[in-house]
Amino acid sequence: MSALKALASAAAVIGALMLPPQVHAAQPGVLVSGNTLPGNLDPHQIFDVPMQHYSLNVYDNLYRYEDNPPELKPWLAESYTVSPDGLTYEFKLHHDAKFHDGSEVTAQDVVYSFKRVLALGKGPSGAFRPVLKPDNVTAPDKYTVRFVLTHAYAPFLSAIPIVMVVNPRVLKAHETNNDWGAGWLGSNDAGSGAYTLDPSTYRPLERADLKQNPEHFLGWSDNPQAPKEVQVLPTRETSTRVMALLKGAVDITDTYLPTDQVERIQKAKGVHVEKHTSMRIFVLKMNNSKPPFDNINARKCFAHAFNYDGFITEILKGYAVRNPAPIPNTLWGYPKDVVSYDYDLKKAKAYCDKAKAEGAPIGRRIEIHINTQLEQTNQAAQLFQSDLAQIGVNLKIVGDTWSNMTTNTAKADTTPDMWTTWVSTYFVDPENWVGQMYDSQFQGTWKASAWYKNPKVDELLRKARSVTAQNERQPPYEEATRMVVADSPDIWIYNTVELRGATDRVQNLRFSPVGSGDEMRWIKLAD
Repeated sequence: MSALKALASAAAVIGALMLPPQVHAAQPGVLVSGNTLPGNLDPHQIFDVPMQHYSLNVYDNLYRYEDNPPELKPWLAESYTVSPDGLTYEFKLHHDAKFHDGSEVTAQDVVYSFKRVLALGKGPSGAFRPVLKPDNVTAPDKYTVRFVLTHAYAPFLSAIPIVMVVNPRVLKAHETNNDWGAGWLGSNDAGSGAYTLDPSTYRPLERADLKQNPEHFLGWSDNPQAPKEVQVLPTRETSTRVMALLKGAVDITDTYLPTDQVERIQKAKGVHVEKHTSMRIFVLKMNNSKPPFDNINARKCFAHAFNYDGFITEILKGYAVRNPAPIPNTLWGYPKDVVSYDYDLKKAKAYCDKAKAEGAPIGRRIEIHINTQLEQTNQAAQLFQSDLAQIGVNLKIVGDTWSNMTTNTAKADTTPDMWTTWVSTYFVDPENWVGQMYDSQFQGTWKASAWYKNPKVDELLRKARSVTAQNERQPPYEEATRMVVADSPDIWIYNTVELRGATDRVQNLRFSPVGSGDEMRWIKLAD
């Protein structure tokens, strides 16, 4: 039996043996989420999918993406204007937004939030540091925020939602050694969002209780059935998370379900699967700074050794679409003529032989780090391991955590040989994908952890973000993407169909690729 069939069969057996128990009624008004929590709760330090789930509920931003396809809509800001040269942006704020301590949200608070992001230099700062100096974020009046960019930067408005507005009065009271309150905010709340954190029950990576904020500026009259409380209770393994759903212990899972777990949910009563087309790309990252991946023939060997169609068809049961480049194939800037890598072990072996002849240590043990909380990463690694073994490559699978892997990617020498990840939709622009993944100025962030450098690609990507018209930006993004694919720094597998389990009491889940439908204020709980 082939590795592919064995994996598919194992998934089917697990689904058959673990029969779903009857779902029990949950506590009225309380929604229990099985989503993963971020490594800490500071939205200016952490920039990943778990943080989206937390920050979109506890914090507000100037503009926010809603619905699918995602649309940029006013949030704390009522409107914006931009100067003809694309350098000056002004945002007009609502007059009725308040932080959780009751103080008003003003332009000065927005200024502080952006200056804090730039000073910390983590999380969302990468999108702004090349074009925005702290002194160029100002408040001409109480409800106007002005940004003056050093040069035109087309993705600026698209990236605005990734900065959450924090309360400077709370943070300044908890500063230690000029840390901008970072130590304190890692386990506390300084937001104005629809929900507030209960710090007394918070346990890092294990539990966060969010209570409805009755004073939120959008109000609750449009959805009186919104959850009064959200309990975030992550579990370490996907199968455990799904079993909790089937028992009624959680109301929603994350959106990384492997197909065997989807089938378990579909066969059960009282639960259902939320299925949404997304813009999340599954990637096997390769550390181009380390041998053998500093050799292009070695990288192409690995690119031809992954069974793309088999993985998508047999393991994922078609719940994904092949995406052979570092940009969603549904977004402008994706080159329709891009030449993808096909699964061909003869080609892979030939490239490996070339790499060996050039001195690349193909024979050494290669490690691929997977996220042990997400079974699909193990399925992909096991399939890859089996095929590589057929051409004499020794791939070792190493269980790891998301927070540990992303921390290690801050330096080339601590970045794993390979690791599994998804690049999700943090903002809707090619910059979110190919721009921040392969412009060398972003090295040291998890997105750019291939440690790839091509001066021509850098030039094209910087050109694409320096002009404002989409018809001028599209050609350099397309050309940069073709060049990146030709250099094969990573392995791009598919564009996601997001699959989430939910109890039938969860209704009106408002999905957007930005945040994966994690805004709890829109949900109606049918208690």
